Amino acid sequence: MYVAVKGGAAAIENSWTLLDRQRRGDPSLPALGVDQIREQLPLAVDRVMTEGSLYDRELAALAIKQAAGDLVEAIFLVRAYRTTLPRFGAAEPLDTGRMQLVRRISAAFKDVPGGQVLGPTADYTQRLLDFSLLADQAQQDRGALPPAQPLPPHVPRVQDLMGREGLLETPHPTSSDDPGDLTRSPLMFPADRPLRLQALARGDEGWLLGLGYASQRGYGHGHPFAGEIRRGAVSVEVVADELGFAVDVGDIEVTECQMINQFAGSQDLPPQFTQGYGLAFGGCERKAMAMALVDRTLRARELDEPLVAPTQDEEFVLAHADNLEASGFVQHLKLPHYVDFQSELELVRRLRASHAEQAQAQDREHHRADRKAA
Repeated sequence: MYVAVKGGAAAIENSWTLLDRQRRGDPSLPALGVDQIREQLPLAVDRVMTEGSLYDRELAALAIKQAAGDLVEAIFLVRAYRTTLPRFGAAEPLDTGRMQLVRRISAAFKDVPGGQVLGPTADYTQRLLDFSLLADQAQQDRGALPPAQPLPPHVPRVQDLMGREGLLETPHPTSSDDPGDLTRSPLMFPADRPLRLQALARGDEGWLLGLGYASQRGYGHGHPFAGEIRRGAVSVEVVADELGFAVDVGDIEVTECQMINQFAGSQDLPPQFTQGYGLAFGGCERKAMAMALVDRTLRARELDEPLVAPTQDEEFVLAHADNLEASGFVQHLKLPHYVDFQSELELVRRLRASHAEQAQAQDREHHRADRKAA
């Protein structure tokens, strides 16, 4: 801490009190409960879990309440708490083909085995404010919701169907059984695809959305089709050393997106469709789609495509994807920089004085030249 800002402890403590008051709002209104946030703001909770790298709806809802709705701050709180938790081991790869579906659509095929399952989505609504939500809460609760429709059992993935015809690339095996863990080790470049996918999953949704948009507008090789988007519950399995086989330890809800792109082929590969992949906790569909778009764009070097746009530069994309690092670099400018600024202020003053002296010297030279000419 700079010497100039010592003694501000009382002011800082007062700012905490004001923050608590701001968070509480009008005390005549009922306090917002963590259970209400968890159940009624599920998409905000899902984003905090995804970018906070911790699947716990209650803790995510608590972080949202503590951060007064600032999701980036809530993600910060969740990640900070995550560092205090022990790691017991690694789970087996999720088998999303056995997902208990909540939603499953394909924009590439109209008729797919199991059918299109729209599920909960705002895609087919008009973006008009629903003023009925301003009504008394008890009145809203009296409106009964229709019963949920039975969902189909496990259905095959679209990419599996295309793979049978050889139209879709065969996934390359990873170079190592251990894909690394960005929550414990810093990201180093060049990064292989498992690490890139980790960074994208933790990356800021807005950043990925902008890059995915840019890749479709010509800043990268992006002409995708949404092969399949599915959301639902999948089992998490862990191999216990004492048993030697996988044990189901519970279910988590995820959204998975497979983007497919036409690929003209290369010297080593025939023409086929290639993939971009996205996975996020809960119902973060937009995040999963953006992640899949950016993942495919970052595979340009692997597929021998020309590198023509920033969206294909993995260091540019991944080094700026983390919203906590970005927020820290931006918001640190609020902290005291008195000493640094005073040194720059003095430097600019000296430069201005030197500039003025040079200007005066030039004026004198011009005057001498004018007198000689006269």
